[in-house]
Amino acid sequence: MVGGGINGAGIARDAAGRGYKVALCDAGDFGSGTSSASTKLIHGGLRYLEYYKFRLVAESLRERERLWQMAPHIIWPMRFLLPHHQALRPRWLLRLGLFIYDHLGGRKLLPKARRVDLRRDPAGQLLQSKFKTAFEYSDCWVEDSRLVVLNLRDAYRRGAKILPRTKLVTATFIEGRWLLTLEDQTSGRQHNLIAATLVNAAGPWVDEVLRNALGRNDIDNIRLVGGSHIVIKRRLPDERSYMFQNADGRVVFAIPYEQDYLLIGTTDNDDVSLHEPLQISDAEIAYLCDVASQYLAETVTPEDVVWHFSGIRPLFNDGASEATEATRDYVITQDHQYSDSLINVFGGKITTYRKLAEEVLTMVDKAANRRTKKWTAGAALPGGDFGATDFEALVAKAQTDFPFAEAQLIRRLTRLYGTQVWALLKDCQQVSDLGRHFGADLYQAEVEFLVQEEWARQAADIVYRRTKLGLRMTAEEIASLQNYLDDPVSLGDAPVDQGIARLAADVDSAQMA
Repeated sequence: MVGGGINGAGIARDAAGRGYKVALCDAGDFGSGTSSASTKLIHGGLRYLEYYKFRLVAESLRERERLWQMAPHIIWPMRFLLPHHQALRPRWLLRLGLFIYDHLGGRKLLPKARRVDLRRDPAGQLLQSKFKTAFEYSDCWVEDSRLVVLNLRDAYRRGAKILPRTKLVTATFIEGRWLLTLEDQTSGRQHNLIAATLVNAAGPWVDEVLRNALGRNDIDNIRLVGGSHIVIKRRLPDERSYMFQNADGRVVFAIPYEQDYLLIGTTDNDDVSLHEPLQISDAEIAYLCDVASQYLAETVTPEDVVWHFSGIRPLFNDGASEATEATRDYVITQDHQYSDSLINVFGGKITTYRKLAEEVLTMVDKAANRRTKKWTAGAALPGGDFGATDFEALVAKAQTDFPFAEAQLIRRLTRLYGTQVWALLKDCQQVSDLGRHFGADLYQAEVEFLVQEEWARQAADIVYRRTKLGLRMTAEEIASLQNYLDDPVSLGDAPVDQGIARLAADVDSAQMA
């Protein structure tokens, strides 16, 4: 398996759970590309209804509650307010769209849509007085980077070999098998691996893998679209989010983020490249500030931006003239040139990753002449083995069991790790047992857990992907954390499955799925 984003992680987990020998590699940190730069929603895609993508929306809506039940610590319900803009979509169209949205995907637990009088509802306090009516509907929030890592942790628990910062250099198909050369990006060491099936789920780099590792220069499967978000420090009246329509046909979300902040995004930018780091442009910042300022009572300016992030969406190249019109659906191919043993994954979205993995495994079964059972629907991810509506009870129990820690810290840890918070704090009986304090409420005990259990090696892995504490830490504190991570004496034993050396010692061949 090539690619440690959400699709690759989901496929690896599913395959390992069906008894396949699995090895997964990623040239960087897991989820460090597209999967950590999303708007962080588990949703059907309300605006896709305008493009008649009913199958995609229905599949996404069915997955919405299923994923919530699998990982209720990192996925939870969120209500969205869609203010009616008199110059844009009419009320009847919004009501019709939300009626379809409520009934298309088998909604069971999430509350249905309703009309809101902004003159009386607290939500109206945030908006300009010209907005009188809004429509409120349900979707879910997800900690996207953590969803990736939890799938990989479960895959590892089921026997998969997980290789961060390991690049596929060459892939040669010989006598019905793949001879793969992998290179550790930290040490430069290389190792060969034999695989029966190769799954290419490298996201934006899926075509690059085909070109560089397989020598396929005749392909153009992916449309690269950049998307950026900004974060400002502003609290909302409550935990509800907003979806703002814009005159260009796009929508922009404004979502409460990390308690004290507001996340605003996203953009669509066709002018992106894999050959240089993607950065938000001044034009994108201005665009997001302008859209938000058309709705919010308090104007948003570029000076308000305290953080931003950008990512590349690898949309399947369906020939659409505009990025906003390109399909968000996924396409999976099985290459007959290699006896169906090369599977490529193009496009997709976080919400449908589990269903995508099931479809890939159907192809893997075909190539292997096996018949395995689907199993992931309803199977909890690490830390998610408690009832979807029981999060507050879990927090209360953790606060009782670890009374020495501040309530805010315990709530944050329970939100990120669920029932695994007991494993993280198992050796802690007093505040001093948490170890060194790095800033915000990040302590050594959590850092060591992330290194040993979640393949974190760089400060950015911890403060911007496994957690979002970088928003509250100074540059000096983050640098101090990096110095700690760079010191082998500090960390003791090497993290599990951290590189090529372990693969060389443990694996001579695998069915790479």
